[in-house]
Amino acid sequence: MKYYAEIINEKGAIAVDDTILTKDTLSTAGSHILEGYKPLFSAEAVERLEKNGFNISGKTHVGEFGLDLVGEFSYYNKFEDGETLKGAAAELVKSGDVKAALGVDMNGATRRAAALSNVAFLKPTYGTVSRYGVISCAASGEQLGVYGKDADTVAEIMTVIAGNDKKDGTSLFESSYTYDTNADVKNAKVCIVKELLDKADDDVKANIVSYAETLKAQGVEVEEISCDFFEAANTAWQILMCAETCNNVSRYDGVKYGHRSENYRNIDELYVNSRTEGFNFLTKAVILYGSDVLSKTRYNDCYDKALRVRRVVAEKMKELFSKYDAVLTPVCSKSEYKAYDIKDAFTKVFEESVFTAVPNLIGLPALVSCGVQLISKQFDESKLLSLSKIVERKGE
Repeated sequence: MKYYAEIINEKGAIAVDDTILTKDTLSTAGSHILEGYKPLFSAEAVERLEKNGFNISGKTHVGEFGLDLVGEFSYYNKFEDGETLKGAAAELVKSGDVKAALGVDMNGATRRAAALSNVAFLKPTYGTVSRYGVISCAASGEQLGVYGKDADTVAEIMTVIAGNDKKDGTSLFESSYTYDTNADVKNAKVCIVKELLDKADDDVKANIVSYAETLKAQGVEVEEISCDFFEAANTAWQILMCAETCNNVSRYDGVKYGHRSENYRNIDELYVNSRTEGFNFLTKAVILYGSDVLSKTRYNDCYDKALRVRRVVAEKMKELFSKYDAVLTPVCSKSEYKAYDIKDAFTKVFEESVFTAVPNLIGLPALVSCGVQLISKQFDESKLLSLSKIVERKGE
């Protein structure tokens, strides 16, 4: 597989995924519809890194608009049948070619990629990192995060990019945030959700058990619990994500920038043909489903109900965090994915997103490290990073 969609500086320390704008550099979000697009400005996170002395190595391949499992359906980077799927940014971090990488987590693709490549990825609390300069699809749940080889690297880069940005209406008001990897977590309480663990294969279960045992050996209390709302949370997020994506990608019409069909006789045909040629099957499926849940006959039963479920899940998680400091879950149902037909993607992504949907749905931080996921309440990233560091030290 190819890692870079565009190389900027071969000696650069930070890679940036192709849904994050970089000035005068091709930025396509893995889609044919944005072929040839070069933005006139960089994302806020990119600018903050450059101002702090970090050079950008290049733009990494992503699946079209980040809608797939780990980046397998980029228009510009094809996987062969049966090939093991890997995320480009995660693999660059794993190989040591870059110190860290930025990625946009909308439906868990970045977290799955980190788990499969055995690197760390932090999806921070919603609003702590500016989304200005992100090619947006699901604005209410997507968040820019950081890949790193370990918790310390993630914390270092997060400290640089996090903080209020007046250009982003979803940015929170704190001017900066501190990320500590040495917080006292010896008396922390962590729970494992039985219903999610049961959905994973034996290798993933064994990894969760091993991770839990390492935490226990350091004085962390770990227990298994039962929760009945993760499936509902996933369904709600898929409805909201598809609805928002449907609206956001409507701006790509073949007129102002990106791909324009050569076959049209009027403006309607220009729109239809450009989008038909420019979007892949998965994006079209998401658009159609998003249109359906927003329709007059389905709005109350689907979209409105999903918003209500979002509130209920937030209340349930708040109750959970009154008893526990973090939730330990799988992030994938299996330890590797193989290339597959795009016509199966909508179902596959839905099934796998049960592990990742809650943080996107209600804006919680989630850290993937050593192939597993830790979720905490808002602004508790330091606790997640410190728990992760305990396990990382075991391998030293």
